Amino acid sequence: MATAALTISSRNYSSWSLRGWLLCKFAGLEFETVAVPLDDASARAELLLLSPSFLTPCLSNAGVRVWDTLAIAEYLNEILPEAGLWPADPAERAFCRAICGEMHSGFANLRAALPMNLKAHHPGFKVWAGAQSDVDRVTAIWRQCLEASAGPFLFGELTVADAMYAPVCTRFATYDVALDGACAAYRDRILALPYMREWTELALTEPDEVEELDVEF
Repeated sequence: MATAALTISSRNYSSWSLRGWLLCKFAGLEFETVAVPLDDASARAELLLLSPSFLTPCLSNAGVRVWDTLAIAEYLNEILPEAGLWPADPAERAFCRAICGEMHSGFANLRAALPMNLKAHHPGFKVWAGAQSDVDRVTAIWRQCLEASAGPFLFGELTVADAMYAPVCTRFATYDVALDGACAAYRDRILALPYMREWTELALTEPDEVEELDVEF
């Protein structure tokens, strides 16, 4: 029986919840998932980017409570170092931390213009210029990583970086974002992961909706 618990908000809309959940899966942690209902004011504020801080996902394990996705990643790396959440090579590990930090604190235009919504699909979606610059930066990171590692994931094996960029893969699919061959293949590879399929299947059955994130484009 799992003694750890990960509190999340929406599977359909919450990119941070997905990241935390994938990190726990990549680490091999046995845990249960506890979903906060979307009528919770704090959860809605986080999803709508109206909260100054994000308290979901939150991992509770062995008397330790840790939130913030990167903090969860570091905690999991400490208790389960054999999982290899960070690359073994110091230089690669530093670069991995840098691009994870960039996703953690940046890409505001991408988040605002292309909110995560696994139930939606918008063929021919027009990405406005501010968000396109974020798309271009993400794909440049992907190409650099994939060329250096030769794939199949950003640093060869699954790492924190793949968990951090997985929600972007869903956004690119939802909004029909045009990608080059290498980036499209990486997006599809992430979306085909059993963990991603499991999360998506549950998201599609989620009854709750956030009207503000279900606008017609």
